Amino acid sequence: MKDQAITYQSNPQLLYEKTPALWQGTPVRKNGQFVNLYHPYFPDWLDVIRWQTEGNPYRTEKRAEHWIPEIYTRQEWLDSRENLIVWLGHSTFYIRLAGISILTDPVFFDIFSVKRLSALPLAAQVLTGLDYVLLSHDHRDHLDKKSLQVLSRQNPDTTYLTGLGMEAIIHDFTGSEQIQQAGWYQQFNTGTDLVKITFIPTRHWSKRGLTDTNKRLWGGFVIEAGNKRILFGGDSGYDERNYTELGEVFGSIDYAILGIGAYEPAWFMSANHQSPEDALKAFTKLKAKRFIPMHYGTFDLSDEPLNQPLKRLTAEASRKNMTTNLDILHIGKPLVLTD
Repeated sequence: MKDQAITYQSNPQLLYEKTPALWQGTPVRKNGQFVNLYHPYFPDWLDVIRWQTEGNPYRTEKRAEHWIPEIYTRQEWLDSRENLIVWLGHSTFYIRLAGISILTDPVFFDIFSVKRLSALPLAAQVLTGLDYVLLSHDHRDHLDKKSLQVLSRQNPDTTYLTGLGMEAIIHDFTGSEQIQQAGWYQQFNTGTDLVKITFIPTRHWSKRGLTDTNKRLWGGFVIEAGNKRILFGGDSGYDERNYTELGEVFGSIDYAILGIGAYEPAWFMSANHQSPEDALKAFTKLKAKRFIPMHYGTFDLSDEPLNQPLKRLTAEASRKNMTTNLDILHIGKPLVLTD
C-alpha cells in the first residue's frame, strides 16, 4: 500500500496529562486510516487465504484437547466493597477500585460461528451499577453488539470509554449518549478525582466491514484509583519501544493485564497478537509488579491449542524466575487487591 502523509488527531474535549517526549497526537493517514506508532499494519486478504489453506500443525492435538480454564460461579464479590479484579473470560474483566465499577471488552456469548468454549461464570443480567465500560477496539471478540445491548438495558447511566472513531457504532449498539472517545495518551473526563483513565497505544488494527479498515482507533487503558494503577492491554502485537515508553510515562504499574493467546501461526499473527514469551517481555518493559494473562481459554481464534498459551507462559516465567509475578485467574474468581 502506497505511503501517505501522516497527520495527528486527538479529541479537543479531552486533555493530556502524561505523554512521551515530543508527542504530537494519534497518527492518521490522509485517507482517515489510523496507524500504529512504530509498526504500520494493513491486512492483506491473501495472507488470510494462505493461513486458512496451509494446514494447522496442531490440528490433531486440538481435536484431542478438552481443556478450559477453571470456572468459579460464586458471586459474593458482586456485593462486596473490596478493590478487586475478576476475569470473566477472554478480555472481559470486572474491576472495582475506590468504589468505581468498570467492565472491559464485554463479550458474553458466541461470536457467529465461533463458540464460547468456557462458560460465562454468571448471568450477564446481574452486572448492574457499572460506572464505566471500556472498549478497546472494534473487533468482534472485543466489541459485541448483543452483549452491549444487554448491558445498556440494565446500566442506563454507564459511560462508555473508547478510541477515536468508535462513537457511532457504540451509540448504534447501546443508544447511549454517554460515550467518550480518546486519542492515544488522552485522559477521559471522569468528573471525579477518585479515578483517572487514560487511553494508550497498542500495536493492532481495526475492521468490522468491507470498507472500514483502520477507521476506528484501537488501544488499551491505564486505570488509576485507590492507590492502584492497572494497565489493560487490549489486543497487541509485541512492540518493545511502545511498552518501554508506557513504562516510562506511567512509572510503576501494579497490575498489567496482557494478552497471551491467538499467536499461531506467528508469521501471520505476531503483528497483532503477542506470544506468551513476548507478553512476559512486555510486562518487564512496563516495569509492572503483577502480570494477569488474558485473551486465551475462551474462543478458538488461531492455530494453537487452547491450553498452550498458559503452558508456555508459565514455562517461560519459570525459566526467568518470574512465577511469583503471575496472577493466573480462574474465570469468575475475584483477585482481591491488597495495599
